[in-house]
Order: sequence, then structure tokens, then C-alpha cells
Amino acid sequence: MSAIDPALRIRSVHLAVSDLPRSVDFYERVLGLPLISSEPDGARLGPDRERPALMLSDIAAPTPLPPGNTGLYHVAWLHPSRAALAASMRRVLGQRWPFDGAADHGVSEAVYLTDPDGLGIELYADRPRERWQRPADGHGVKMVTLPLDLEDLLAQDPGGPAPVMQSGTTVGHVHLKVSDVPRASAFYSDALGFEEQAQLPSAAFLSAGGYHHHVGLNSWQSEGATPAPDSAPGLRLIEFELGGADEALDALGHQLETASAGTGASRNEGGGVSLHDPDGVPLSFVSSDADHGDG
Repeated sequence: MSAIDPALRIRSVHLAVSDLPRSVDFYERVLGLPLISSEPDGARLGPDRERPALMLSDIAAPTPLPPGNTGLYHVAWLHPSRAALAASMRRVLGQRWPFDGAADHGVSEAVYLTDPDGLGIELYADRPRERWQRPADGHGVKMVTLPLDLEDLLAQDPGGPAPVMQSGTTVGHVHLKVSDVPRASAFYSDALGFEEQAQLPSAAFLSAGGYHHHVGLNSWQSEGATPAPDSAPGLRLIEFELGGADEALDALGHQLETASAGTGASRNEGGGVSLHDPDGVPLSFVSSDADHGDG
């Protein structure tokens, strides 16, 4: 079993929403993601105009998001500094949008909110890797949930809210609600080559290249559950980018072809690898040389 390319990053996420203009307004005005392009049934946003990080698509006949199904727990936006995170917090507060919580995870500082459809969002900044605590065996990281010093964090941005997210902000990780954590963790590690970095009760965190996590998995609300219907708002695609040319992508494709359990993976028109995880979440892997499509 080969580890997945350590240069992996999350290129974009695609969300289906119940009211496209409302969601575009929220993500642009409250979250601070610049609108890059829009069509009647979709929009692309992100701090980098050349690399849209968020795709939104409209649901023609939406139904409410059921709380107990599998699917998205949150999309996590990684800020390049504590000051950038503080500026985003001040922008959200200035728009009178509520936060749902905040936590010091040891490896990072994070605040949480939900979008107009109830889809989860995390805004966070990492602590330097040399300050991450490690288990006694040296493998992985120690992740905790402690109170966050909000006053100290907000003091990092005395200049007030910035209208847009700071350049360099990316999707750092995606956290999923799954029906069976061991099954999902085995898929991401054994089939794809992510490495498990930490465990919490009914949760696992996996990554490439020693990061604390690119993928979070939990069954806190969803043990034994099924995916939400397509008519409900939710996650429609996670697009991962592998480093370098096509060698890492070819290696992943070959690995999936020979996986004993079979994954249903296929090469798409752009040369990337597409498949679904055990809970039906669509995943796509592309090389860093690939043109960025519409997700």
C-alpha cells in the first residue's frame, strides 16, 4: 500500500444549495469569498480568481437538509495567519451572522458557523507544525478540543474586518458525516493512501504529507445512516490536487485499479481519477498541471 502524494491539497469543493442568489450573497458578503463567475444555475468563488475554490449549484426543487444523514459536516477554510482568521471573524460578526462555536484543537484554532442551508463551515488557522503535540509513539498528532481564547485571537487584527478573505486562504480540509467510521477510514487509508493522524471517539482524521488532516470522518449523528436525497442541499464533490505532473495521478489510478475490494474508480475526460467513497461522496483527483475546470 503506497502513501498518497504528500503534496496533495484540496483544490475545490462543490455544494448544491437551495437558493443560489442567497448563498452567493452569504459566501461573498459574510464569508468574504470573491465571486469569480456566475450563471443562472451556478457560481464559482474563491480568493484566487485563477483557481476557484468553491462551486455552488442551484437545486431546482429543493427539500430541507435532514440532520441525521451522512454527508458534509463542514468545509474548513485554512487562513494563512492568525491575523487573517481574526479579520474573517470580525467580518462575520460585522454582518451579524452567528457563530456556532469555537475551539482550540492544539494543532489549530477554529471557529464554526453554518451557511443559509445549514451546511457547516470552519474558519481556522494552523499553529506551526513544530508546536503540534505528538503521541508517545511519534505517529500522527494529538488533537484536542479546548476553549479558544477569542479575545487574544481577535486582538491579532486591530484594523477591523477586511471585505474579502486574505489571499492564500484555501480549503484546508473537509469533514464528513459517515455511517461507519472504521469502514470509511479503511477506504481513505487502504484504497487511497491517506494516513490516519488521530482518532477521537467515533471519529478519525486522515491526511497526506503529515498534515493533521485533509479528511475528517465522524459518526456522531450519522451512525448507520444513509445519504441525504439529491434534492437536499449538500456536498456534491471534493476535488483533490496531486503535486507535479501526472506521475502521482497515474500511480493513484493504478493503485485503485488493483485494489482488492474494487472502488469503481474511473479516469474522467480531463485525465483525472473519479470515484465515490463508501458513503457515496464523489471524489476527484487531478494533477497540479491540469486546467481547472468547473468542478
